[in-house]
Amino acid sequence: MNQIQALHQKAMDLAEAAAVARLRGTPEQAAQLTRQAFEKETQAAALIANSLDAEPTRSVLHRSAASLAIECGELQVAERLIATALSGNSPLEIAEELKDLFIQINLNQYLKRQGIDIDLNQLQGLVNHPSY
Repeated sequence: MNQIQALHQKAMDLAEAAAVARLRGTPEQAAQLTRQAFEKETQAAALIANSLDAEPTRSVLHRSAASLAIECGELQVAERLIATALSGNSPLEIAEELKDLFIQINLNQYLKRQGIDIDLNQLQGLVNHPSY
């Protein structure tokens, strides 16, 4: 478990450094740091993937790795991480978050296949817009 914790901590440090790089206006550095965070978190998740009794740590690591995979454009990897997490005994709240990530990955592609072209960021803005 120590190796898992060390990898996870390194991933979170890298993700935080990526956020700082974004704020500083250095998107290339942010992308590089996010990629490194993704790789570390994916390694941590892989080490615990078969430990179904290690919840909620198992699901949290997979959710985090999937989120980083999405940021890196690694959508198939994100789907696999989500599927692995959901194949265990994820706590309900984390399972819902994992399902939300899956929808986030696939909704735009699904809508395009249906001939619907929509900017999901605009849609999110409409959904979050306060009612008058």
